[in-house]
Amino acid sequence: MEPESGQTTSIWQGTAEVPTFDSLNHNIDTDICIIGAGIAGLSLAYNLARSGKRVVVIDDGLIGNGETGRTTAHITAALDDRYFNIEKMHGVEGARLAAESHMAALNRAAYIVREENIDCDFMHVDGYLLPPDARMQEDHLRRMEKELAAVHRAGLVDVTLLERAPLSTFDRGPVLRYPRQAQFHPLRYLAGLARAIVRDGGQIFNRSHASSVEGGRRPVVRVGDYTVNADAVAVCTNSSISDYVITHAKQAPYRTYVVAARIPRGSFPPALYWTDDDPYVYVRMQPGQDGSDWIITGGEDHKTGHKHDAEDRFERLEKWTRAFVPQAQRFEYRWSGQVLEPFDYLSFTGHNPDGAENVFMHSGDSGNGITHGIMAGMLLADLILAKENPWATLYDPKRISLRATPEFLRENIDVASHYRELITRGEVAGASELAPGEGAVYTRDRTHIAGYRDADGVLHERSAVCTHLRCIVHWNETEKSWDCPCHGSRFDPYGCVLNGPAIAPLSEIEP
Repeated sequence: MEPESGQTTSIWQGTAEVPTFDSLNHNIDTDICIIGAGIAGLSLAYNLARSGKRVVVIDDGLIGNGETGRTTAHITAALDDRYFNIEKMHGVEGARLAAESHMAALNRAAYIVREENIDCDFMHVDGYLLPPDARMQEDHLRRMEKELAAVHRAGLVDVTLLERAPLSTFDRGPVLRYPRQAQFHPLRYLAGLARAIVRDGGQIFNRSHASSVEGGRRPVVRVGDYTVNADAVAVCTNSSISDYVITHAKQAPYRTYVVAARIPRGSFPPALYWTDDDPYVYVRMQPGQDGSDWIITGGEDHKTGHKHDAEDRFERLEKWTRAFVPQAQRFEYRWSGQVLEPFDYLSFTGHNPDGAENVFMHSGDSGNGITHGIMAGMLLADLILAKENPWATLYDPKRISLRATPEFLRENIDVASHYRELITRGEVAGASELAPGEGAVYTRDRTHIAGYRDADGVLHERSAVCTHLRCIVHWNETEKSWDCPCHGSRFDPYGCVLNGPAIAPLSEIEP
């Protein structure tokens, strides 16, 4: 399966094929239009199709070929922002609902795998939160005990504190054990959902770009020359394209990096591991198909468009993995993905915050995208079907979390600082400095240009001004993309949108 959200190929894209569908080539009328065929969009489509609704799913590319295909696919209620922080932000009841909703999502995935007989390597596994240092320091033990108390208050009473991780090669001291978490192959799971959606009368359209969403009694989605009219629209595009400002001001985009190495079959126990290191690291095993398994390690996150040292980050992940799993042989996959971090730790899932009638959205997965996405499929289905859902207020995109104000101010000052780039001269003096396969921003006649020279030496130039809120994009050498450091919009080397909130491509350069 060829990647469409970047140059690199994830292990999921390299080991699965998904069903493909035609592009939308006619006007269509339906009950529900869902934009985005990743974990959130197809989870929602499946739930609505099972309830008897006519469902249409449209996506820029292929199924799961956005950020879902770039995760490490941990399905867990162990939230990486920690429950004592969630409790401080949302109260004890909010933390309880967060735990309840994530466990419900995990159980929902397990049910669907059984119900639809999906071959996706789904398995229940234990999860372990590891301390950050080689020697367990007293303050880290207090942090573990603090988190244990918070997760118990949140209802995860089977979480326990163990003296060490169940690995003979790794002993940093006490760890938290989260029993019966889960993992799967995300693209094989989505392939199973897609087949069930079509079986139940749903329609899926690939390579169909939504250029606008208009709310109303019957919302309208414009896709090129065609329209989709529906009773409700749900935007499940990782970074929302229907809400242009509100939620984007309450979250920040981060790049995360992943490596995968072969290990001998059965040499590493299936489990999820998360460290309290800075930068954060997370690990899991994936069964292989040819007599070996895989060890998958992610982390080394940084703000999108802020760093240009991906090679160093991949190498640090590989070094860390070899120390953690000495059986690691050769690393065959390296890739990166994008994570949206809400300042109050939980996703924005519900009615569009600008009040657009019958328009719903999901964004802000905070590093738990698979579990958040499955949960979103449950919550949005209830909202669209006008059913009561106890999680609705917690995840409401309109919410204002006053306790998140310091983070809100800090991140938005950072965003504002990038507008100074509108008066800088760019990264290089001009296009003559670009070798084949390279991109950079430069200025000509006071115009900021995103220049890319392809493998054949042909120069391609677009405006370097993001079409969302006019920040200057940066070249991502690893994924061969133009990334906006302000709100995470991404464009391919030729300026076409890879990831919202931008909807329009980078503008052409006026002669």
